[in-house]
Amino acid sequence: MSTPNELQPSTDRDGLLVVAITAAESAAAIIRGRISDAASIPWRQKSPADFVSEVDTSAEEAIREVVLREVPGALVIAEEGSPDAAIGDGPTFIVDPLDGTTNFLHGYPAYAVSIGVLVGRAIVAGVIVDVPANDVYTATAGGGAFRNGDTIRVSSITNPSHALIGTGFPFKNVEQLDRYQKQFAKVTRQTAGIRRPGSAAIDLACVASGRFDGFWEMSLMSWDYAAGMLLVLEAGGAVTDAGGGTPTFGASSIVAGNTALHAWLIQLLAEEDRQSNYPLHQ
Repeated sequence: MSTPNELQPSTDRDGLLVVAITAAESAAAIIRGRISDAASIPWRQKSPADFVSEVDTSAEEAIREVVLREVPGALVIAEEGSPDAAIGDGPTFIVDPLDGTTNFLHGYPAYAVSIGVLVGRAIVAGVIVDVPANDVYTATAGGGAFRNGDTIRVSSITNPSHALIGTGFPFKNVEQLDRYQKQFAKVTRQTAGIRRPGSAAIDLACVASGRFDGFWEMSLMSWDYAAGMLLVLEAGGAVTDAGGGTPTFGASSIVAGNTALHAWLIQLLAEEDRQSNYPLHQ
């Protein structure tokens, strides 16, 4: 892929982004090729309400092939094939080959390919391909955030009563439902509305592009938020766990938004937990 006059992806964040985009587009092409027969694709249940299909695995294989060809020695942490791999010192690609599998299988148009790239434990590049919308979101650390090449920014809304907030349900952790429902009720009472597309990658892209003013989810994995986290940060927003700390690219709660509404959400969630006697930040 590279020539002596081009970016070297093993060391350059822009080159790593090029590899991530190429890999994500390869996966997106596989997904698009199966849209017409999505209803007949075999799928299996990994855990309650969590499914995987041959499209997920084929898309992941395509990503892995591109990454290992262009960045020999890179690590790939991917939802289906290598979820327990450890982050290394060199480039690590954190991959969700099809974020929103249930949506895809039912023909609901909210699913994406998400790839975040770490060097060490620092996120340096990210891409999210919103497959149905044909939108490509990209970011590099210090280089800004973009949708289809155009700069994006988080929203300027600071009044919660005017805010549209994204969320995700704790469908994999149903023991958290009571706690989440209390949070949901509190946020609903003080905002203009809540939306749940069913793809955290798309949720975070919506925060980065100002479509959502904020977002929270009680438990996500690194492949759900790595790329989207960088997008929001580079678009001028804030992303932390529910306690205000930096996510460590493992399982984590996620709160994101422009800086004003991020701070408001953190405070509101902590207030609800105190009132309901839940341990803070868990």
